[in-house]
Amino acid sequence: MDNHTNNNINKDLILRERLALQRTAMSNDTTLLSFIRTALYFSVAGLSVNTILNVNYGVWIEIIFWVIALFILAIGFIKYVKQKRSLKDSEKHIGDYKLQWEADDE
Repeated sequence: MDNHTNNNINKDLILRERLALQRTAMSNDTTLLSFIRTALYFSVAGLSVNTILNVNYGVWIEIIFWVIALFILAIGFIKYVKQKRSLKDSEKHIGDYKLQWEADDE
């Protein structure tokens, strides 16, 4: 292969890797929103149990639902931050290709 063909292949690799990182970042955002939604469901369930149902231990059930909601929310944020750091580290590996790509455009 000649040098021009290699340059085009490298540019395609950079584009694919960048798009893959962007898709992963958007997926990470969606996952965080899913954790938040699930935590909200549990918190609403906690609010509703004691109000709607007339049970002996309604306050305890409400507390359990709130604890579960906070636990789910904490896990969601921890996973989000870890994945975001991982994506930032992955972006560094594209740098070698990027330098070559920018040099080819000049």
